[in-house]
Amino acid sequence: MAFTDEQLDRYSRHIILKEVGVKGQKKLLKSKVLIIGTGGLGAPAAMFLAAAGVGTIGLVDYDVVELSNLQRQIIHFTQDVGKPKVLSGQETINLMNPDVNVITYREWVSAQNIEDIIKDQDYDFIIDGTDNFPAKFLINDACVFLNKPFSHAGIIRFQGQTMTFVPGQGPCYRCIFHNPPPVDAVPTCKQAGVLGVMGGIIGTIQATEAIKYILGIGELLTGHLLTYDALTMEFRKIKLSNNPKCEVCGEHPTITELIDYEQTQCDIKS
Repeated sequence: MAFTDEQLDRYSRHIILKEVGVKGQKKLLKSKVLIIGTGGLGAPAAMFLAAAGVGTIGLVDYDVVELSNLQRQIIHFTQDVGKPKVLSGQETINLMNPDVNVITYREWVSAQNIEDIIKDQDYDFIIDGTDNFPAKFLINDACVFLNKPFSHAGIIRFQGQTMTFVPGQGPCYRCIFHNPPPVDAVPTCKQAGVLGVMGGIIGTIQATEAIKYILGIGELLTGHLLTYDALTMEFRKIKLSNNPKCEVCGEHPTITELIDYEQTQCDIKS
């Protein structure tokens, strides 16, 4: 695959990096990343992955754009209110970088469809941009079953956290958090609020992890939980260990099929 003059110009700042170069940029253009949730986390992640030249980006979200989303979901604009988020995201990405093929899935993620969505384009990396525990455990378990790396993240108020799972290289999300908390035990961003830029900070880190994984460079957040407090401007990197008794990736797994923890389908409005 030869670059056009326009591509050489567009990706020139990547190409001059010895860790990326022409070879690395070609890897990015051939890569496929699935983003589940086109909200506070997924929006900035999608934009930076598109700008970087990730060749195929999948967007999963059933929701439509609401005015209250615009405080943090930077892939959407005022004129997009009422429009399906995946369509709004696709249009923004296409305007930013025509090299990117955007695949849209306007549906709720559930135990019945998540594996098919991931398999649809044989995605290389998954980004969890959801804001509720049933969806996060579902994404984790599906990625473990399918041997797919993914980035977990969560934001609320002035705090954020993220970790990366790579099969065989560290603990999964369930190793650390075990099972979803009781319904309504932990408030959502809608209930508790969130500083708009939190999604940008943590979502951009998720995009960074995806790019590093694709390029095979640097150290990923495997075996670590990175937390961030915007009020104190402190990052903390916490070392994590595999749980040999993990119900999904442990020595004797007891969870062998996907679970929908709520009767209603997973809400992915972050």
